[in-house]
Amino acid sequence: MSDVGVSRRAVSGSTTAAGSVLIIDDEAEIRESLQTLLEFDGGYTVETAGDGEEGLNRMAQRPFDLVLLDLQLPGRNGLEILKDIRERDSEIAVIMITAYGTVENAVNAMRSGATNFIKKPWENEKLLADVDAAIRRRKTEEENIHLKRALKERYNFESIIGKSESMLRIFDLVAQVAQSRSTVLLQGESGTGKELVAKALHMNSPRRDRPFVPVNTGSMPTDLLESTLFGHVKGAFTSAVASKKGLFEVADRGTIFLDEIGSMSTETQAKILRVLQDRKFMHLGGVNELQVDVRIIAATNVDLRQAVKDGRFREDLFYRLNVITIELPPLRNRKQDIPLLVDFFLKKFCTENERPLRTMAPEALRPLMDYNWPGNVRELENVIERAVVLSSGPVITSDLLPDHISGRSSSLSFVSDNPDASLHDIMDDCERRVIIDMLEKCNWNQTDAAERFRIPLSTLNQKIKRLSIEIRRRGREQGV
Repeated sequence: MSDVGVSRRAVSGSTTAAGSVLIIDDEAEIRESLQTLLEFDGGYTVETAGDGEEGLNRMAQRPFDLVLLDLQLPGRNGLEILKDIRERDSEIAVIMITAYGTVENAVNAMRSGATNFIKKPWENEKLLADVDAAIRRRKTEEENIHLKRALKERYNFESIIGKSESMLRIFDLVAQVAQSRSTVLLQGESGTGKELVAKALHMNSPRRDRPFVPVNTGSMPTDLLESTLFGHVKGAFTSAVASKKGLFEVADRGTIFLDEIGSMSTETQAKILRVLQDRKFMHLGGVNELQVDVRIIAATNVDLRQAVKDGRFREDLFYRLNVITIELPPLRNRKQDIPLLVDFFLKKFCTENERPLRTMAPEALRPLMDYNWPGNVRELENVIERAVVLSSGPVITSDLLPDHISGRSSSLSFVSDNPDASLHDIMDDCERRVIIDMLEKCNWNQTDAAERFRIPLSTLNQKIKRLSIEIRRRGREQGV
């Protein structure tokens, strides 16, 4: 029996292939030589293609564990084909193989996403070892992804959507942290879904049957916030005509979520610190201490360390909150999750608006992938809701996207519908449109809009009142 033709798998009688390999090379002899080596000595299932387009077509027909890709191909070269392969499957192992094995080519290939780089003529044992290592790594990564997806399905993560590595890490971290009673600090830009993660922590904790109480601490004046959190006794202030429980009492044995904690006054911070340290507080105007068992989850979109340095946030409170920190990535850093989020929001808003399910045209998905999403998931949610409401057919096209996302010219109309309008009226109309547009991007959260405009919240509220802008109910965050 020839040494060349029999693999260890064949000798053992195994019919299970070590993996599947696609060879893309324009030289027939090279393809045949590699196929023989990989099938007989490696036990792999092998298919071949003579150019890049044929290879991409084969990938569209079935999955592969690894691609052996020649750098020098007719028509489009290997680096161009590698880019297309990565867009179709970001996890597949790709080994570039070429007779032009310069350092520059190797660096370019690795920067473009190649797993490895082999020079012709190759050593059979080394090539088999490299292929085996790449496929093992690919399968290990797949197993990890499947385990984390199973973890996501096992735990109650509701509308937290994502398959990116950063989101899989968050699923894993939430599952580990949820069972403890430790304080958690959620950090991330506005619109990244901090409240959803807080709910997931609560729903997967022993406190799941007790209240989850969210509080937007940045939207209330200090006196109202303290009354809301700690309650008050009758007569504590002019309008306190009756005693009232605070939200810490309501959340007893449950979870309280303090959103935008970075904007809280230092006086209120001191009282929150006492609750964290002693689990005690007093009603406003009261003299008796109350004991509570509450898990605190806090969230912020500001740099608390810098706020401590600036004297705007108590250092002792920061360290009490910063027991476990979960960083939520902005949408621009996890764009591979956008198609999943789009599908989720299409189903959600078609159901809410009692419409047949819509789909997103490929030409409409492209600008969504290219856009930078300063408003994060919340902004994407608003864009999809708008598209669903405006759509008249089963497919959503790019003309239903806002101009600044689709790339169409988006100049504001500075001419009022009234031909006799004064300059003052025209300027008011333009300002009204700009403010409404920003409020829509911020899901009608005035605090976020003021931050984006870089003006005080009080100034924005004055403009809203002066321009008679009707404030819509702020929607809930969905689909991290």
